[in-house]
Amino acid sequence: MAVSASAAGENGGGPLKGVRVVELAGIGPGPFAGMVLADLGADVVRVDRPGGAALGIDPAYDITNRNKRSVVLDLKSEAGRAAVLDMVERADILIEGNRPGVAERLGVGPDACLARNPRLVYGRMTGWGQDGPLAQRAGHDIGYIALTGALGITGPADGPPYAPANLLGDYAGGSLYLVIGVLAALQHARSEGGEGQIVDAAIVDGTSHLSSMIHGMMAAGGWQDRRGVNLLDGGSPFYGTYETSDGGHMAVGALEPQFYEEFIGLLGLTDEAPNRRDLGSWGVLREAIAKRFKTRTREEWTAVFQDSDACVAPVLSLAEAPSHPHLAARGTFVEHSGITQPAPAPRFSVTPGSVTRSPALPGADGAEVAQDWGLPSLAPPDPSAAPSAPVPPASSTPSAKDGDA
Repeated sequence: MAVSASAAGENGGGPLKGVRVVELAGIGPGPFAGMVLADLGADVVRVDRPGGAALGIDPAYDITNRNKRSVVLDLKSEAGRAAVLDMVERADILIEGNRPGVAERLGVGPDACLARNPRLVYGRMTGWGQDGPLAQRAGHDIGYIALTGALGITGPADGPPYAPANLLGDYAGGSLYLVIGVLAALQHARSEGGEGQIVDAAIVDGTSHLSSMIHGMMAAGGWQDRRGVNLLDGGSPFYGTYETSDGGHMAVGALEPQFYEEFIGLLGLTDEAPNRRDLGSWGVLREAIAKRFKTRTREEWTAVFQDSDACVAPVLSLAEAPSHPHLAARGTFVEHSGITQPAPAPRFSVTPGSVTRSPALPGADGAEVAQDWGLPSLAPPDPSAAPSAPVPPASSTPSAKDGDA
């Protein structure tokens, strides 16, 4: 059960309170990185394009834009470019997710922005990076993680790799590395003698970095360069998932010997299970474990293992997760504006983050931001004034992260 957002963070503020961030609207990992910064207390203002979001998702439900404010500016116009540079002059961080060279052509690239604010941290989020043979190519999460080898370690030995949604590349290898990068650069910019700089956050770089431990294991001979045969990729019968009698699944991670013994005991296989050190018997062991799990429902097996150190957990759906007793007790999910959503993470003892604002609607906060940032040009036009000619929507490409303009 999700707790209310106010109950989850009634002391509010977050450790980044006072940090100003300009987010040039994009899709995927850029907005998620902006959400993380906003959850941590930064004042994130999203610069939306005229014409709305490229994906056409109802902005009222786009949780990645929570805790932010939005202004609409046409970066193809002189007034729009000037307004962004005025914001940059007052900002600490700017993040953008265009293809390399697009921001420069729009007049809001690193050189123009750092000229206005030498201590600015300019964060660039792309799939392929700012240089290299693929830098100008369109792409999506699945292609980025495919090229790094990360996709190749998913899926069974006798089947194709499977994409773990877009969590591994876009958000783990992309957004979170951008957040780490801009915060590290901000620390440098604020230090004595520090200066602003460009942070090149490429999903292929971040995803590759995530696989560091496995590369080490492979170099040491402890990991085979093929899927479904290793300790942590489903090859081990005591690290994987098993179907229950009702079609549910249980996740097993009984790696350490003491946890494995408890697992086998609670499963009722102590006298039947072959020695787990005998790799040749792993097939027999897997079959015995699978057969036993099929004798009870997911709920029944959850009750068997819930108070143990056997490292077994039910595989829940996204809709089920908020109601799990542990997640409910911690307030891992919150409800805000009628939307159940993950709470800000990680947690801070003195400056907790919280969900304080609904997803920003494009252009809804122009007047508020204009006042707070001291930028009258951001205020919406006087409705009593004569209407101007409509602004055509900005062009976009079907690229996942690297929108052209």
